[in-house]
Amino acid sequence: MATAPDCSFCAIVAGDVEAEIVHSDQATLAFLDNRPLFPGHVLLVPREHHETIEDLPPTLVEPLFSAARTLAGAVRRATGSEGTFVALNNRVSQSVPHLHVHVVPRTRKDGLRGFFWPRNPYEDDEHMATTAEAIRAELGRID
Repeated sequence: MATAPDCSFCAIVAGDVEAEIVHSDQATLAFLDNRPLFPGHVLLVPREHHETIEDLPPTLVEPLFSAARTLAGAVRRATGSEGTFVALNNRVSQSVPHLHVHVVPRTRKDGLRGFFWPRNPYEDDEHMATTAEAIRAELGRID
């Protein structure tokens, strides 16, 4: 299994650093964030060290997001929240360079504002079309 020697999440997966584990299976591990946005904030990681979603092997996509789906419901019910916010950062704002999915309990008017960024609209319809075409072209290279 791929690990990184200085990765705090790899240390948690290995059992070398204590964490409050809430989920464990062959491919993933989930534990409470030690600096939660709200109680019940969970971090879900692949057991193997992969820094970003782009690095995640296709065979791990389903197990990771299946676990995220299951955790979203469990966190909502366990905390009595109205819903959850499920997100991951990919390099920018990624505090630990090990892919991790945040599952955060949410309630209307809970005061969370950190995930609401300013909107930056397209300059015009042409700018939107050009941007869409560039993304489609990149996707065409991948297929």
